[in-house]
Amino acid sequence: MPHFRKLTPNLFVADVSRSLAFYVDVLGFSPGMTVPDQAPFVFASVTGGTVEIFFNDLAAAAREYPALAARGIGASATLFIDVEGIEGYYESLKDTVTVVVPLFTQWYGMKEFAVADPDGYVITFAEQNG
Repeated sequence: MPHFRKLTPNLFVADVSRSLAFYVDVLGFSPGMTVPDQAPFVFASVTGGTVEIFFNDLAAAAREYPALAARGIGASATLFIDVEGIEGYYESLKDTVTVVVPLFTQWYGMKEFAVADPDGYVITFAEQNG
C-alpha cells in the first residue's frame, strides 16, 4: 500500500482570477502559484496552513478532463476544512459571503458553518467543540 501524504482539491472554475480573489481576499487563504504568471490565469492555487486548493479554468481543463468538465462547475465536490477560532472567523465572513449553513454545533460535537464560493462549491468550516 502507498503512504498517502496529502490531498489537494482541484476545482474547475469559470474565472480563475475571481476564485483566487475570493479565497484570498474573503476567506483569508494565501496566494500560491499561477499559470501563467500574469492574468488571465488558467490555473492558480491557494494555501492556508496544511490546506492547499487548486483552481483550473473549466475551458482549459475540458481538453484534459472532458468527462469531468461535462458535469459543469460546482457540481462535483464539497470542501471540509478544519479550523481554529471558528466563531470569530464566522463573524468576520457572514456578511460578505453566501452562507449556506449558519454556525451551529453538530450532534457529534463539531461547530460548523458552510459558505458557497463564486462557482457554487460548498465549503464547510469546522472546529472540534471543546
